[in-house]
Amino acid sequence: MDVKGKSSTSDNGVVDTAKKMTSDVANRASNVAGAASDTAKKVTADVADKASNIASAASEQAKTVASELERIGRANPLGTIAGALLVGVVIGLLGRGGRS
Repeated sequence: MDVKGKSSTSDNGVVDTAKKMTSDVANRASNVAGAASDTAKKVTADVADKASNIASAASEQAKTVASELERIGRANPLGTIAGALLVGVVIGLLGRGGRS
């Protein structure tokens, strides 16, 4: 009977240890998942911020190029017409696909 009683106590100890280990693993998994989620949110925010900065810089560059082209066009209207004609001819040749 003592053997049976010791076995039961031993079984309870094993069950308690297993429950504690399961709880510890669940807590650690939860902590890791939370940390991963926080890191993902931070990275996403950083990427969005950088993309916004790049878009803003590209917009500024486009405005600068457009204003520079406008300034050149106003300073030399005949050259602008010749340039537009040349671009039109090149586009026309490309559209024909090199056919004679």
